[in-house]
Amino acid sequence: MTTRKPVQMGQYPAATHLIAHLSDTHFLGTAPDGTGRLLYDAVDTDSTVHRAMAQLEESGLVFDALVFTGDIADRGEPDAYRRVRDIVEAAADRMGAALVWVMGNHDERAAFRTELLREHAETGPIDRVTEVNGLRLISLDTSVPGYHHGDVTGDQLAWLRDVLSTPAEHGSMLALHHPPVPTALPLMTILELREQEALADVLTGSDVRAILGGHLHYATTGLFAGIPVSVAAATCYTIDVAAPPRQLTGVDGGQSLNLVHVYADQVVHSTVPLRTVPLRGFDVVTRFDPAYLDQIERLSPDDRLDAFSRQRPPAEV
Repeated sequence: MTTRKPVQMGQYPAATHLIAHLSDTHFLGTAPDGTGRLLYDAVDTDSTVHRAMAQLEESGLVFDALVFTGDIADRGEPDAYRRVRDIVEAAADRMGAALVWVMGNHDERAAFRTELLREHAETGPIDRVTEVNGLRLISLDTSVPGYHHGDVTGDQLAWLRDVLSTPAEHGSMLALHHPPVPTALPLMTILELREQEALADVLTGSDVRAILGGHLHYATTGLFAGIPVSVAAATCYTIDVAAPPRQLTGVDGGQSLNLVHVYADQVVHSTVPLRTVPLRGFDVVTRFDPAYLDQIERLSPDDRLDAFSRQRPPAEV
């Protein structure tokens, strides 16, 4: 598919980079029939990832990277990693996008290394740097083996400080599982990232332009050390933030992914709901198609405003 260079019709030039941010796939091992087992005997995690990849491919957008912010497997099973790897790697290859895997609290480091990263099994933190067209993507392992809360070690912070000591051409993004933002869910506060002040000290004044996180199973945003934080909702199931007080309720609905558009002076995060049926989206109620956009692009700026911005009486619409 050829992609036409967009005409600048507003105040901002086109984004320099586009990233798909997904999180919390929570794959389980393979069932005897070769399919993935259902999460909580209810959620087909394979289906949601297939749908997400199909949705990204069918968009025709050009992605620099796909970033998965942790909890790739629910129990760290090697065959679960292999299955999600094969789905995502094939899609990333077709889209020509780099692929960044981030460790989560449900992940197991040795299997994560061997099955996702195709490296030798080791149990130390999995911290990586991936550069895509001058944008530095830093994955930081906030997992604590044997626990579900998050933390980073002194050695990891020293490594991160060293990485950030040299600015990248288009700046950096930090991808981690446990987001350094408050949550209103009491039980989830127990599982938050610990010792955040030390991380803030490393990030303050650096070229990190955005922090990508997961873990919470709902989309949210915040600010940490002056840096915008964007949390992608899970692809497996989501947490109902508006459930009755003192409840932690997971539902099979509301799954989504984020599109991250990187501009020269800012980063914009957009939440995209996953389709409920593969190859079929939500019911379309209105549409402006490419032919209409072609027509608008050919107009002068004043004529564009008149054609698309000026409000008209109902009789003229």
